[in-house]
Amino acid sequence: MMTSHRFVGALFLGVALPLAPSQAQTPPVQPQDARLAAATLKPERIVLSLTADPTTEMAVTWRSAPGAVGMVQYAKATSSPDFVKTPMTLAATTDDATLPVREDPAFRAAYHSAVLKGLEPNRVYAYRVGDGAQWSEWFQFRTARKDAAPFRFIYLGDMQNQILSEASRTLRMAFRQAGDAAFTIHAGDLVNRHDSDAEWGEWFAAGGFLYAQTPQMPTPGNHEYVRDEAARAGSSITGQWRRQFTLPDNGPADLPAGRETNWYTDYQGLRLISVDSMQVDRDEVARKSIVAWLDGLLAHNPNRWTVLFLHFPLFSSDPGRDNPKVRAALKPLIDKYHVDLVLQGHDHGYARGAIGPNGPSADKAGSTYAVSVAGPKMYEVAPLAWARKTASRTQAYQVIDVAPNKLTYRAYTATGEPLDAVTLRHRR
Repeated sequence: MMTSHRFVGALFLGVALPLAPSQAQTPPVQPQDARLAAATLKPERIVLSLTADPTTEMAVTWRSAPGAVGMVQYAKATSSPDFVKTPMTLAATTDDATLPVREDPAFRAAYHSAVLKGLEPNRVYAYRVGDGAQWSEWFQFRTARKDAAPFRFIYLGDMQNQILSEASRTLRMAFRQAGDAAFTIHAGDLVNRHDSDAEWGEWFAAGGFLYAQTPQMPTPGNHEYVRDEAARAGSSITGQWRRQFTLPDNGPADLPAGRETNWYTDYQGLRLISVDSMQVDRDEVARKSIVAWLDGLLAHNPNRWTVLFLHFPLFSSDPGRDNPKVRAALKPLIDKYHVDLVLQGHDHGYARGAIGPNGPSADKAGSTYAVSVAGPKMYEVAPLAWARKTASRTQAYQVIDVAPNKLTYRAYTATGEPLDAVTLRHRR
């Protein structure tokens, strides 16, 4: 597990005042990014993540003021408040180096990461994080069961723009409907500017305490990468990524740059795989490594269901946008091993359909591909030969129910209206 991680915190946001009547026709001047407030002594931006073994482990990441140590206290949760009397205490790993951000190149914070181990399966635990003096409130989570028991999870496409003001409603409606979700996956582009602490602050504020009680499992998009258009293959994941998330460190062993961007976990009969589509698309060496790693994961998969998620779609919702390198690298494996669901982002529209080795197919005859967007940035969706359902200018969230004998995918609009649904039966 890579433990040089972590968090990003509280912000002071400017308030726009109403324009006077004489100013009403004057386009507003976009303000410069304000200097950020310092990270606080109180723990902030707390987020859970699954590890490679969600039955006995849970990872937690947070941020606090520079110089602070990190500690986690945890205990088996009980209906009585007495669990707080004898908690176990675990020291976190802390990264206290300067992490330049767009708004302040001298910005510093302490990023803390810890993995709780030796937990009991299917057990509710309470935990809090802090430094021994300043503590968060107590949060709760449940570990996974060892058997293939039913559960559900949430899938969100790009939040990216107007994250707190407009994308948050989609995420919060998803939790309102599926508050018992075991985890949430994010198909990349969580923010628009990889090094903007203000935007990361919005992302964490959008989920608030929900992130601290339900594991968040992201795959990176192109906006989580440092842009280098002159040397596209040389782009690198933002410094915020591994400091703010503690994700499974089980990607390709020969690809250090893919740590915690390519990863997998097994959860109650489901193998969930994150593929770093930026590396597949833009780095030939990384592509070969990821394909070999993925082949092994799919060939030796003890689970009934397989869900692969990534940012760049293999099949786009707009024919003018295409990712042929990603499709050429991954689709042969998806077809060969009958991957059930491929969940994607990037195209800022909604589309869902089944595609087999020979092209578009019936739902029972091919892998199901979906593209979705949670935030307000929109692209038009053109007619698509492969899609059974499309929607333009529609913020959406998806709830996937997993059971031993079926997988039910449902999409909803940001207002909670049903958008799409399909039930899959195992094809192996």
